[in-house]
Amino acid sequence: MSSASDPNGRRTRIFGRLRRRFSVPTDREPRLALLLSVLTGVVVFFVAAEVFPYHSINDDEGVYLTQAAMLLEGQLEIRAGELADAFRPWFFVDDGGRLYPKYTPVPAAMFAVAMALVGEPRVALAAIAAGNVALVYVLASMIFDRRVGLVAATVFAASPFALLTSSVFLPYAPTTLLNLLFAVLYLRGVRDAHLPSAAGAGVATGLAFFARPYTAVLFAAPFIAHALWTVGRSLRRGGTAAVRRPVPGSIRRNAATAALGSAFVGLTLAYNARVTGSPLLFPYEAFAPLDGPGFGYREIEGHSMEYTLEVALEANGYVLWYYATRWFTAGPIGMIAALSGLALALRRWIPSGIRGDGDDHGRTAGLVLAGTLVTVPLGNLAFWGNRNVLATMDDPTNGLLSHFGPFYHFDTLAPLSIFAGFALVTGWRWLRAGRLHDRLADRTSRETARRIALAVLVSSVLVVGAVNATVVSTPLERNAAYTDKFEEAYEPFEERDLEDALVFLPTPYGGWQNHPFQPLRNDPGLDGEVVYALDGVPERDFEVLDAYPDRTPYRYAYHGDWTPSPDDHVTPTLEELSVREGEAFESRTTVGVPSNVDELRLEIETGSGERASHDTYVVAESGDEVDVDWRIEDGRAALTNVTTDAGDTEGPDGDATVGLEGVDDVHLSVTLVQSDGSSLTYQQEAAVRSTGGDGDDARLEVIWPPERSVCTLVTHCGDGDRYIPGEPDLYFDGVSFETRLDAVEAGEERDS
Repeated sequence: MSSASDPNGRRTRIFGRLRRRFSVPTDREPRLALLLSVLTGVVVFFVAAEVFPYHSINDDEGVYLTQAAMLLEGQLEIRAGELADAFRPWFFVDDGGRLYPKYTPVPAAMFAVAMALVGEPRVALAAIAAGNVALVYVLASMIFDRRVGLVAATVFAASPFALLTSSVFLPYAPTTLLNLLFAVLYLRGVRDAHLPSAAGAGVATGLAFFARPYTAVLFAAPFIAHALWTVGRSLRRGGTAAVRRPVPGSIRRNAATAALGSAFVGLTLAYNARVTGSPLLFPYEAFAPLDGPGFGYREIEGHSMEYTLEVALEANGYVLWYYATRWFTAGPIGMIAALSGLALALRRWIPSGIRGDGDDHGRTAGLVLAGTLVTVPLGNLAFWGNRNVLATMDDPTNGLLSHFGPFYHFDTLAPLSIFAGFALVTGWRWLRAGRLHDRLADRTSRETARRIALAVLVSSVLVVGAVNATVVSTPLERNAAYTDKFEEAYEPFEERDLEDALVFLPTPYGGWQNHPFQPLRNDPGLDGEVVYALDGVPERDFEVLDAYPDRTPYRYAYHGDWTPSPDDHVTPTLEELSVREGEAFESRTTVGVPSNVDELRLEIETGSGERASHDTYVVAESGDEVDVDWRIEDGRAALTNVTTDAGDTEGPDGDATVGLEGVDDVHLSVTLVQSDGSSLTYQQEAAVRSTGGDGDDARLEVIWPPERSVCTLVTHCGDGDRYIPGEPDLYFDGVSFETRLDAVEAGEERDS
């Protein structure tokens, strides 16, 4: 019978081709690793651009991007002077009008390189992600072999942890890149007795220390221990002769690593001295002295707690559990593989222990790298940030961890991926060696045993792939849910071509820029095409306007409450402002009146003057609209008349007058009350400044239009109650709000 008509022969050839396809030739593995690195960079760039087009809910991104722009301008601080409160970015220290970030500049410098070369900082994210994958491949190849390196790099790249953390402008992936580069260069220096590699390792770990000192120390601790051990062994062997010429290679290499690493530690201290005034005062400590590692009372920006060892153990227990079950490749399946690979490797290595130069380098490198799986988690016990990433400890779907993973443990992802790769390759080799095949063959035919083994492999790959797709998609969807919210919020800026503009921003989270409005960032010189300032008290707003007299001012506001929830959308507006000037002003405010309103209560007040009395005007037939006339003149603001479209007119008595300071806010509110006690309040606030002296020389300036709000059941509206013209769906039927302002010069009178 010919082979062409033999079905068993055809199946044998098919399975043979499949086995060959799963068996990658050794010389192709570096090329596949390079391809995987590039592909990872492309995916990260896509995620950064599509999932985070307006950046993430972690407002630290804006800090690093602002810092990157500063570095490109040769600045370590922003000089805002007396207007620092109006321009202070999130997580910047205000030192007498000099603003500098709490973070050191290394991660920002990486982003700045891409901004300088291609004008797109997301290219840096792609390059960093690709570099991390490539270094995982190299490191795993040094410890085990290239096939393990390829699988380990795949495990690393496929994890939701690497994907999400690498796609945002945060320091964790950049610092890991430096730490992995340090590990590769250090271990290469040991393996090949290569002094330049050892020197490069010092530069890499020094830069990592400059970027994130505590993170760098935790990762480098096992390598430092190994270095001390090798130097000690050389001294024990050679005695005092070891420090004479020729100096042993291990001492020379470790001295080079230590010297260059220490040089960058010195650079870090010099940077501290430059920006904080003391080499031992780190910027993050200047910003929040009780925010660093340690136990006891911890505090940052009004958030505080007593961080005890008990709290640390509980919080880190949850963090590591969520890491294992939600953020590693294929969730618990991948973590089981990683721990199995670690156990299998330790079983092989520990009996022989760590050796010196040239003695089974893979064992030494593997044990040193495994040490980071001890030092990083243990060191993180002392940092209360691991409690803060959990909004609720027993809920993995809230807090920053639910969006980016346990990012303070990001340095452990590489060693875990390497040991997972070792376990997977070892398992596959065990299958190919025929152990399972031989056991199956004892009970079935050899051909059936081969088919079963291949089917098990293919099924396992499909199951792991399906599980990983679910693990990755969940945080992606959670982050993508914010894109629609941010797109709506920033729509007014995309619809207008702003040029030479000054935009006042709201402050939902306090007096910070880029918290939360990260895309609305200033140039380092506060002189970009658009300048953003925080909306504040009248004095400061006028000072900002005085500082930018040739720019067109705008006010950005929104209706709704800005919260961390992706479901709480806002309706925004970008309103052009002007500064009106005159000796006095007469204004008319016209508001709509819904049905069944029994009375109107009008109030006028100023922010610092005498509070107006609550004058109530009862109108039997209020009609559909009410006109409220009021006047602003030097030293006072007063209601002058109330008119309804039903023909009723009443003049307020003399008590409806308030005093005006030199710079003040004039508040006018109209509250409509129904018989059941429910109410609707219209509220407007206008900033007023008196200029030109007293008496006949006095003049007034008014920022116009005023801030308008509409709210129910309360008489003082909040920031989320802003009135947005042209959006009738936001309000009850009958609600409308118009206001006008007319300057009155000497000798002029206007009819109401």
